Amino acid sequence: MLFRKHLFNSSEKNRIVAAIAAAEMQTSGEIRVHIEPHCKHHVLARAAEVFSKLDMHKTAKRNGVLIYLAYEDKRFAIIGDKGINDLVPDDFWDSTKEEMAKYFKEGQFQAGVIHGINESARHLAKYFPHEAGDINELSNDISEG
Repeated sequence: MLFRKHLFNSSEKNRIVAAIAAAEMQTSGEIRVHIEPHCKHHVLARAAEVFSKLDMHKTAKRNGVLIYLAYEDKRFAIIGDKGINDLVPDDFWDSTKEEMAKYFKEGQFQAGVIHGINESARHLAKYFPHEAGDINELSNDISEG
């Protein structure tokens, strides 16, 4: 995977935020993206740490999803909260992660992240469909570390 010094420019970030907003119209789940240059720990441990720092565990149905990228270290993870993990098989995120990796290997980082967002929403909609009156519990903005 060939990552750039700054993973996304402002236009790409805007498209990702718009993809999150559109995806969340399919599900009551909440999707966040976090990017940072380095991951000094095991990638899943770091993703869990970021998940907690972003208060993603504070959604009413515990149905938040974090797409975490450490772009200079070429590592990424997708993790879901307890409400999701209690309902889905252990390998729930594997196919989405594999597809995202294909985009990343081709240098299509924005497309890979948007694919991950869309697939996350599609999967979440089965367990957590969008409901009338659903509120956006978490920011759609990309967080950076």
